[in-house]
Amino acid sequence: MAKGNKTAKKAGKGSSKEILIVGSKMKDVVKAAGCMSSGDLIEALSAKVHEMLSSATERAKGNGRSTVRPYDL
Repeated sequence: MAKGNKTAKKAGKGSSKEILIVGSKMKDVVKAAGCMSSGDLIEALSAKVHEMLSSATERAKGNGRSTVRPYDL
């Protein structure tokens, strides 16, 4: 299995959510800040993005909209 495919299928402890983060871009940002990233950072970051999107979709629905907008974040 290719490295990219392995990362795309891993989604964290017991979770079946898809990884939404581009790992190389995430690592570039962390490296530019002078830090290193742990192997499970991408899963944790993707989980946060899922939480943000879930919250944003609920907010949009609560406001009677089906379109999620930047201010819903």
